[in-house]
Amino acid sequence: MSKPLKQIHLAAHFPGVNNTTVWSDPAAGSHIEFSSFVHFAKTAERAKFDFLFLAEGLRLREQGGKIYDLDVVGRPDTFTVLAALAAVTEHLGLTGTINSTFNEPYEVARQFASLDHLSDGRAAWNVVTSWDAFTGENFRRGGFLPQDERYARAKEFLATAHELFDSWHGDEIIADQATGTFLRDAKAGSFVHQGEQFDIQGQFNVPRSPQGRPVIFQAGDSDEGREFAAAGADAIFSRYATLEGGQAFYTDVKSRLAKYGRSHDQLLILPAASFILGDTDEEAAELARHVRRQQVSGATALKHLEFVWNRDLSSYDPEGPLPEIDPDVSTEHISRGRAQVRMYRDPLAIAREWRELAAANKWSIRDLVIETGNRQNFIGTPATVARTINDYVQADASDGFILVPHITPGGLDVFADKVVPLLQEQGVFRTDYAGPTLRDHLGLAHPDAPRGERVAS
Repeated sequence: MSKPLKQIHLAAHFPGVNNTTVWSDPAAGSHIEFSSFVHFAKTAERAKFDFLFLAEGLRLREQGGKIYDLDVVGRPDTFTVLAALAAVTEHLGLTGTINSTFNEPYEVARQFASLDHLSDGRAAWNVVTSWDAFTGENFRRGGFLPQDERYARAKEFLATAHELFDSWHGDEIIADQATGTFLRDAKAGSFVHQGEQFDIQGQFNVPRSPQGRPVIFQAGDSDEGREFAAAGADAIFSRYATLEGGQAFYTDVKSRLAKYGRSHDQLLILPAASFILGDTDEEAAELARHVRRQQVSGATALKHLEFVWNRDLSSYDPEGPLPEIDPDVSTEHISRGRAQVRMYRDPLAIAREWRELAAANKWSIRDLVIETGNRQNFIGTPATVARTINDYVQADASDGFILVPHITPGGLDVFADKVVPLLQEQGVFRTDYAGPTLRDHLGLAHPDAPRGERVAS
């Protein structure tokens, strides 16, 4: 007997704080004006997506002591944007990345509980840590924490936030106008937390929200990150671009759930993915090549190469060969605060590999950066893209995808209009929302539900 078709989860990432978006394209709009966020959110809701996702940029990036201004940088405050979007959407989940390294549990819990109230149960928190002293200079804590300490803080941060969310049970407010009694229990919201990271006590001042707790996302790919997600997250982002890589990640993370008493359907795996659509597969492939060259200019290619070489390469021709000089492996890095630094832990080995690739394929510096920097791309006609997305999900390479269009804010429109109807026709994507909350969209049980209960998505 064949297994039943899985339902696909789709979300939309508002581009920015990266070089995916082509801000220089004539079709691109503002990444700051509220009208762009509204257009993007309403398109995602019209297409019945699970949620909209905002990444976090806590600091303007610099490279070699100068502001890195080749990609989109800077964004209004996450909570402000999501709260405003709650007023112009009705069903779409609202997911924000908020850092656990430099914030405090009470403040973050209060903000997410408030967002969940304002949105009638559509809030989600992507819990991240910050690894670099560059970002830390903006905050009282300063500096950075080693990886094991960052995750120790993150685990206790999340656990403490849960204690705050759960300090209200949901039946405390009676608001009896006849007697003038507002609270059933004057100790509502009382909490005491004593731990290695936090020692706080008091009364949490936001009553229990519609979801009880916001949906929890996690984005770490390290062993610590995977374990953190398996222990307490509702969804984890994946960066794997191939079917085989996605399946390996999927199997590994799902296999960790049992030790925490959790089942496979209690943690969703959602990679980020870009897409290019055309009237034919060939047309889409040609457009994809054009977009990639828009995303990676010659100057951008040199900056990306500097992540590995740790040297000023501005004198090199981006359309020419890779540098013959080896990377500088000193601890002082030219690209402070950039996540790519962590991806290339052995720059000498990476340089050797890239030289071999460039020589075998006759790639220039820019060609190499384009070819080695691709995220998961769905390229083809709407029918091809719909089929490929479904193939990945049914093959357990993911539970769905977080789509990142290259044009803001209108880049999601064509996917909503041409791909979503095909997935709906195949019976693998909803034609309407099943319930009012993000937990309903994702098929996740309410925290107050009996253990093991799951809602239909």
